[in-house]
Amino acid sequence: MNELRVPDLFALDPMEEAFRNLLRPWRADLAERSPQIKIELTEHDADYTVKAEVPGVRKEDIDVRIEGNQVTISAETKKDKEEKKNGRVLRSERQYGYASRSFTLACAVDEAKADAKYQNGVLELTLPKKAGGSSRRLTIG
Repeated sequence: MNELRVPDLFALDPMEEAFRNLLRPWRADLAERSPQIKIELTEHDADYTVKAEVPGVRKEDIDVRIEGNQVTISAETKKDKEEKKNGRVLRSERQYGYASRSFTLACAVDEAKADAKYQNGVLELTLPKKAGGSSRRLTIG
């Protein structure tokens, strides 16, 4: 049960009331959250390795897009929960969530040779660097 309290405007010390409310026990009923994508990016001479944590998501619901040196990982969750008793619905819950993460790499990625694996909530991407990418240092005169 949630308790709604209106602060006493005529209290002698309003800070004491606020402090006392902080010490009261409280309960947080947090709904399951949308997937959050946490990444670990490693650069090698020939490629990039990305490990993205996407727990609780089916691999069919993960989308990876590569455009040049821009990488976007997105995931969507859909959960329906229904509790029935004697053919009557007692409770029905629906949860939808979406998360997306984009980042830009220093070199363009060869999309044709890129590889993705998903196991135990971890998406692992191997992104080979595109050949012919050269850099030039400018001299300042």
